[in-house]
Amino acid sequence: MINGAVACYVQVDVLTGGKGIRLGAEDLGMRVRYNGSGEMRYDGRLDLHKAALNMLPVTGGVEVLSHSQLPAGSGLGASGALDVALVAALARTRGEWYDRTELAELGFHLEHVELKQLGGRQDQYAAALGGFHALSFDKSGVAPRSLAISPEQAQDLTEHLMLVYTGESHFSSATHQTVWAGYHQGRPEIIDALRSIKHIARAIVGPFEAANWREVARLVDEHWVQQQRLDATISTSATQTIERAARAAGAWGIKATGAGAGGCLIAIGPPASRPALVDAVTRAGGTPMDVGFDFDGVATWEVSDDAGDGG
Repeated sequence: MINGAVACYVQVDVLTGGKGIRLGAEDLGMRVRYNGSGEMRYDGRLDLHKAALNMLPVTGGVEVLSHSQLPAGSGLGASGALDVALVAALARTRGEWYDRTELAELGFHLEHVELKQLGGRQDQYAAALGGFHALSFDKSGVAPRSLAISPEQAQDLTEHLMLVYTGESHFSSATHQTVWAGYHQGRPEIIDALRSIKHIARAIVGPFEAANWREVARLVDEHWVQQQRLDATISTSATQTIERAARAAGAWGIKATGAGAGGCLIAIGPPASRPALVDAVTRAGGTPMDVGFDFDGVATWEVSDDAGDGG
């Protein structure tokens, strides 16, 4: 598969000192507090924060605060980015240093092993590495290859690309369960769709590196067709309404974001059609979002005053 890191960020601050464990997600307006780690239970309240502290505990009192620029269920890899930010910030607090690939794997371990949630590694790798990558997966792990996309090409892509929040979050866990169940049952339509998606991922690399956005749009369209073969429920009523409006306004290709087709759509089309696309998707109930690309990946830093550590 290929992915690109969008310039929408998750930040985690780790503040040491005080008493007990304080966890918070400012974007969700959620906070919890415990006297010690023995009181923490996975109960749906900031479980990623808890899992990160279980993996990378900090001695003494600690506060872990997160803030995401993305709505939950957007399909833009927000939870994967949070995974990576959490382990990166806590590792730095502990005086431990990992390279970006190791942080991606730690982030995957947080969700897949510690929390036992279904899902792949693609979001963690996008957040940790930044830029554009082709990712190959096998039993031995992940082999990322950086795509030859210059900042100028990335800027050109933003002029052809529109990101639209549909307002209907769609979480990937149920879709993962449906697909894996179909795969293990040997359902022909699931097997064929997965093979088609694998072929599309290989075929799109050349046009992507050549900045052939019209061909990229055609392959994106085909990918969306195959995603819906895997699980028809991923195309919500809001998605369908916005998709029809965008196509009528001149979009070349459209797909929902994320493995489970999250709450956002991407539409690729000619820059000249952008005003019409913005108007059409807005009238259809969508919210156009500014999109750029980040080439730097995960970063951590320390604050030398009493505010503590950030990452």
